[in-house]
Amino acid sequence: MSLISLFSAVDDIVSRYDVDVAAATLTRRESIRTLAKVQYAWPHPNDLYLYVATSAAGPRVPSNFNHVSAFRMGNDGALTAHGPSRELDRRAVHTCVDPTGKYLLSAHNFPRSGLTVHALLEDGTIGDPVHQNDRLDCGAYPHQVRVLPSARAALIVDRGNHARSDKAEDPGALRLFPFSSGILSPGEVVAPDHGYGFGPRHVDFHPTRPWMYVSDERTNQLYMFRITENALESEPAYRCSLLEAPDRVDVRQLGGPIHVHPSGRYVYVANRADRTEESDGRRIFAGGENSIAVFEINSLTGKPTLVQHAHTQSIHVRTFACDPAGRLLVTASTKPLAVCVDGKIRTIPAALTVFRVREDGSLEYVRQYPVETQEGQMQYWMGIVPVR
Repeated sequence: MSLISLFSAVDDIVSRYDVDVAAATLTRRESIRTLAKVQYAWPHPNDLYLYVATSAAGPRVPSNFNHVSAFRMGNDGALTAHGPSRELDRRAVHTCVDPTGKYLLSAHNFPRSGLTVHALLEDGTIGDPVHQNDRLDCGAYPHQVRVLPSARAALIVDRGNHARSDKAEDPGALRLFPFSSGILSPGEVVAPDHGYGFGPRHVDFHPTRPWMYVSDERTNQLYMFRITENALESEPAYRCSLLEAPDRVDVRQLGGPIHVHPSGRYVYVANRADRTEESDGRRIFAGGENSIAVFEINSLTGKPTLVQHAHTQSIHVRTFACDPAGRLLVTASTKPLAVCVDGKIRTIPAALTVFRVREDGSLEYVRQYPVETQEGQMQYWMGIVPVR
């Protein structure tokens, strides 16, 4: 039986859990310390290495201590440092490896947007950065970088920003960059309605069809775009709401991470809410939807149809993942929060929540594992990787 590891990052500590798919259980094993707070991580296509982006600071906070590091996964899934870490000039909000396993790409959005590309050596260590064209326009607020399945173009998911009292809206966009031998070139920009009211956060690709699914953080929408080897259609083929109550949207109701089921039959998107209000001198959850929206994908057209909202029983799921066969889905909430339940206030901890994936793609809650976070800490990233 093949082993599966789940990795959970709280600040600069990455903890490994063994995943028992049949029993739907997680067993915590060892933890390691990284250079700074984990921002995101991505496995190599061969599942032998895990690449971790770290920073001394978080969103919109200056940091002069930022890195990408490689870790080798042992036969039991345990992580060990693998080669030298590479310094970044600013925080990476997201990082990924291209489908060929030759390049590591990192997206930046503060104090300026941009992309960094590092060569990956044959032994899995991180090589030197690949110098890029200074004219690349990565937009107002990149939130994710992916490489198209063809490996011929990189994609910046530019969320944009809501308008404020002192600043106009920053339109969002999907920004494509032709990609060859590690070099990015200026490419097309897809921005429906010129990007106004368009706030994409993350994308994922269908495993066998030319379809890309996009979660919109700012408007709580799911889009499906048709793609080619190096291009996107200019408008989504389909769009639909992520929410149970789209007519009652809180200011902190946000679309979140997105994953297509390994079978290609379903797509999952997290709904996140974490606004608080004061009650008897305490900050408590002010309401909103914290769920996984489950959509069935039409096998002929790619159209997503909502089938379920599975409540995560936690607050603000920033990351979630399926096991490689798609039999379990695990969500990771960022932080504890006080909530009022039946007139009583109790604290819901940061947690890993385990769901079984039924035959029809819907989710069945199984159990929850609280994750310890000290004051101000967050469970910022989680992922599931098979052990080779």
